[in-house]
Amino acid sequence: MATETDHSLGEAVAARIERRWATLSIVIVGVLVGMAAYIGIHQATMPQGRVETADPKTLHLSGEFLESNLGSELAADGSVTVRAIGQQYSFTPQCIVVPAETPITFRATSADVVHGFLIEGTNINTMLVPGYITDLPVRFKAPGDHVMPCQEFCGIGHQGMWGRVKVVDKSTFRDMAAAKRRLTCVD
Repeated sequence: MATETDHSLGEAVAARIERRWATLSIVIVGVLVGMAAYIGIHQATMPQGRVETADPKTLHLSGEFLESNLGSELAADGSVTVRAIGQQYSFTPQCIVVPAETPITFRATSADVVHGFLIEGTNINTMLVPGYITDLPVRFKAPGDHVMPCQEFCGIGHQGMWGRVKVVDKSTFRDMAAAKRRLTCVD
């Protein structure tokens, strides 16, 4: 038969175990909050510092997103700017060519509804919102092909909205850029 001393001892052991588990839980939550803060501050996962707008009604008629201005452009400093538009149910250009190991800036917008801009096999994943310009600095490590589906439901033809990003080596890209001002895969 258990004595009152055994019962008191059992309560003390249970209380000590509960304190340890409570402490462990608090430490785990603290570590998770610290990781989220670190990623948010040091990995640039914050909203853009400036917001740029574009009139969706006149995208193809004038300005930065004029049809002849879409695709990849090699700048004098060696960086690349890619301009693209998402519209139901395609991306323009449909296929984008970029160099590996080069600073690249994707500048994209939507002409009609919210579209997703996802490049599979990378950490590039954002939304294209009508009236706003998305500005994404990226760098691809190696040549290869990447699928670019729209991952935001944009209407009945959403499942067919796919694009492609073709990453080539720097010298191939420079040769292509020397022959033409704006590059796409179909050039």
